[in-house]
Amino acid sequence: VEWGEDDQFDDIERHTQWGLDLMEKYVKFVKERTEIEQAYAKQLSRRLCFWGFCQYQAFLQVVKELNDFAGQREVVAENLTTRICVELSKHGQELKQERKSHFQEGRRAQQQLENSFKQLENSKRKFERDCREAEKAMLAAEKLDQDLNATKADVEKAKQQANLRSHMAEESKNEYASFLQKFNRDQSQFYFLEMPQIFNKLQEMDERRTVRLKEGYGVFSETERQVMPIIGKCLDGMKAAADSVNEKNDSQVLIELHKSGFERPGDVDFEDFSQPINRTSSDSSLGTPRGTLDGRLDPRLLGKNKGKRWLFSKKNKLPPPPLSPVISAPPPSSSSATNGPPSPKFTRDPLSYCLNEINKTVKPRIASFRSLKRGPVITEDFSHLPPEQRRKKLQQKIEERNRELQKEIDQRDALNKMKDVYQKTPQMGDPASLEPKISETLSNIEKLRLEIQKYESWLAEAESRMLSNRPDNTLRYSRHLDHATTLNNNGSHEKGSPDATHSDDSQDALNQPIYTEFDEDFEEDLASPIGTCVAMYQFEGSSEGTISMTEGEELSLMEEDKGDGWTRVRRSKGGEGYVPTSYLRVTLN
Repeated sequence: VEWGEDDQFDDIERHTQWGLDLMEKYVKFVKERTEIEQAYAKQLSRRLCFWGFCQYQAFLQVVKELNDFAGQREVVAENLTTRICVELSKHGQELKQERKSHFQEGRRAQQQLENSFKQLENSKRKFERDCREAEKAMLAAEKLDQDLNATKADVEKAKQQANLRSHMAEESKNEYASFLQKFNRDQSQFYFLEMPQIFNKLQEMDERRTVRLKEGYGVFSETERQVMPIIGKCLDGMKAAADSVNEKNDSQVLIELHKSGFERPGDVDFEDFSQPINRTSSDSSLGTPRGTLDGRLDPRLLGKNKGKRWLFSKKNKLPPPPLSPVISAPPPSSSSATNGPPSPKFTRDPLSYCLNEINKTVKPRIASFRSLKRGPVITEDFSHLPPEQRRKKLQQKIEERNRELQKEIDQRDALNKMKDVYQKTPQMGDPASLEPKISETLSNIEKLRLEIQKYESWLAEAESRMLSNRPDNTLRYSRHLDHATTLNNNGSHEKGSPDATHSDDSQDALNQPIYTEFDEDFEEDLASPIGTCVAMYQFEGSSEGTISMTEGEELSLMEEDKGDGWTRVRRSKGGEGYVPTSYLRVTLN
């Protein structure tokens, strides 16, 4: 490459320095990109627990694909770091050293040319000075030679001085010519040999730098292109996970997860208490409410009538549900309602008597949902759970124990084989050293078998109880229709009589569902706040049945503290639960 006659050394120096700066800027840019990729990949990675709903499984699959996606971003960051940052940084350091040596060589050549030029200038000035001195000496000698008063000795002396000056001028001339030839040679070598070689080396160096930078640009895009197929598969997996969501399947999973196994309560039979009443006297009291003889209402009946407004009211709560249904007598026919045997004599309210009789024949109630939220009593046979949940829990325990039993059996077989090997080849070990471990394994096997038998007996009991508690739903429904028809036919014309009032009141009270655990849930959904409260402290609400709240949050008061230190509240954004009473500042309506 011809650079021309002018000195381009400074321009090349600036250009090569600019190229190295550009490489460093690109390396810095790639480093920042890799840091962003690594941070992005780290934030994308998530770990979630498993849940049975397909919508949650789809979410887990999306997160799994996202983790793979994040892994590809980490691959991109790693490739960019190794193939661009590390290699270009190393190459840049090598180019800096090479550039430094080339410019040092160029400056040495420049210094040599400058020194040669200084010698030429010195020899030129000396030659010029000696020529002037020689000319002056020659003029002085000629003048003195023409002077008649000058002596011959003075003339000779002046001529010798002129010859000396002429000789010195001649030597200076030869020296000047020599330095001139040397400078011209050095200058020719500098501009035609040394500097072109240095420029070519710098050009080759800069071109190599440009090629490496070009390769770095290509790696930047190629690294991204290499992971695109895998990223595409991750996106396809996310789409497949979205398509796998089945709302019907989730509904079935929810049913199976929370199915209690309790049967719905049967119809309460009608008991006719109008037999002892004189029909002739009752004809004159049609339309008179049941109460005292003078027509005034019984205060107890007022309370009961108020309770009939809402089936799931907290008033007139019935006793807890039995674990097995009570087989009651079939509903009386229309003839028995009129001419049947007399009703038993009650010494108290008939409804209370009936409920007391039911309580005598059923087992104690299972704790309601509200009490379960506040810490149920967990039993070993899981009898505190509803029948269906108990059956599932027992099956789960049996499966766990069977897996543990299989492990212990495998360990026993392995120990026996090892014992046989030790007996055949005593140098490998002492068979007696395995006896404690074998005994422990056998003990564990026996213990696990006993536990399995225990859980299997409980499971058989639970399944038999569920079968015994499952009546014929079709028969029950037909009985309900017949019973309703009988009541309508017999009681429509006596709606205002005391008998009708009494029967309606008793029927409404007895028709309330025995399973009062569900009553409370309905009440919680429909109840209105009884006040407001403000959270004085933050509460996490990590246990079941509780709700979290932040300091200063305003809540609706749904139920006051019952003496156990917990208060039920409702958040403004939805959701109810229990919080510590001491954490609240309560204001009642």
